Amino acid sequence: MKKLVSLAIGLISLSALTFGQNKKPNIVFILADDLGYGDLGVYGQKIIKTPNIDCLAKQGKLFTNFYAGTTVCAPSRSSLLTGLHTGHTYIRGNKEIQPEGQEPLPDSVETYAQLLQKAGYVTGAFGKWGLGMVGTSGEPAKKGFDQFFGYNCQRQSHRYYPTHLWENNKKIILQGNDLKHKATYAPELIQQKTFAFIDKNKDKPFFLFVPTVLPHAELQGPDDVFLKMYKGKLTEKPYKGNDYGPDATVPGYASEPDAHATYAAMVSRMDFYVGEILQKLDKLGLTENTIIIFSSDNGSHREGGADPEFFNSSGGLRGNKRDLYEGGIRVPFIVKWPGKIKADSKSQFVGAFWDLMPTFTELTHAAKPRNSDGLSIVNELLGKPKQKQHEYLYWEFHEGGGRQAVKMGNWKAVRLEVDKNPNGIPELYDLAKDPAEKNNLASQNPEIVNKMEKYMGEAHRESILFPFAKN
Repeated sequence: MKKLVSLAIGLISLSALTFGQNKKPNIVFILADDLGYGDLGVYGQKIIKTPNIDCLAKQGKLFTNFYAGTTVCAPSRSSLLTGLHTGHTYIRGNKEIQPEGQEPLPDSVETYAQLLQKAGYVTGAFGKWGLGMVGTSGEPAKKGFDQFFGYNCQRQSHRYYPTHLWENNKKIILQGNDLKHKATYAPELIQQKTFAFIDKNKDKPFFLFVPTVLPHAELQGPDDVFLKMYKGKLTEKPYKGNDYGPDATVPGYASEPDAHATYAAMVSRMDFYVGEILQKLDKLGLTENTIIIFSSDNGSHREGGADPEFFNSSGGLRGNKRDLYEGGIRVPFIVKWPGKIKADSKSQFVGAFWDLMPTFTELTHAAKPRNSDGLSIVNELLGKPKQKQHEYLYWEFHEGGGRQAVKMGNWKAVRLEVDKNPNGIPELYDLAKDPAEKNNLASQNPEIVNKMEKYMGEAHRESILFPFAKN
């Protein structure tokens, strides 16, 4: 009898061990807003302190050639969630809907969050959405998220002390917040809701998406330890006001006089929030079975008095947000998975947001996406051979006269003024020799230019909502 009991206990223990080994990994994806490639210490930042994200990189893998979906928020996030580059994804620009919200993703569009839901994951998003107002086909609940809390509308997210946030389909009024009064700092409230999601779902496989609004304009925040770290120590620069958005410039609403100190404090506060999430996972014993990803939705910004040149926010690359030069689209990308991804490793793999959909579905054994421009980068993450490579990467941008860009190997082509001259000769740069894109080599390499033009033509599928002016 004792032998039978011992055998039964052994089988139960073996079963538990096997289950533990095969348990689906949690995924925590933290997406900064308008954080430049060079804004983190681990990517060369010399002024702003980001110890938690720097530590994350030391514990995982840092990518040096990873790209956002495009150079502004809504289309970049559409590319991220749908696995399609901006020549194919449904949302290709910041198209506003009144009185609140942006052009919604339609019912026909599938996100990776929906596929993870079907694979048994609990899903939550906490921060900024911008892909469909409540009540539309693009609201978070219809695009794969069991729980959402934050700013549904990216226009509203310019304010760190907003009048309201959204919890699923419920409007949460923040008492005491208006154009002059600051009672509730929204990022802190969103952080607490993020913790509650982790606590509630710690015993289930979960996908946690944290699209934080930091350090997006406006330049504002509490006058606390983060601001004190920099105030008086950086060059004084009068605050220009928040000059982005139709209703954003409000006299007296944003009054912090030192824009440099405020921006640095916002980045350090974001880093602190990342550290808090990591500590939460540690405390609950979830770290070993959790894939943690950090990135940014596009390059560094200039809104609200931000000064990317002062901080070298683009890390020596050309351009900022709204450019298709490297500084507008190359972003930090860090992944940690203890015991699976080699600590303190770096990758030169050339990837982009549309790679995450096939990567997530492979990691979670979810159904493959119906359509994707991406490649699974699981082999690259795990240090395995035979990682597939992109033939090329493609971006388009529907403001500033229309722009297109292609990256093929070391070559990068950028076409400007597409609306006026859709067949204009693109600029051409050799990023291996000229990462700052200073020397246009188009006239010296007509065959390469012709190939890049061919890629631009085949990658762009016409959109009724977001046409180039010629159409």
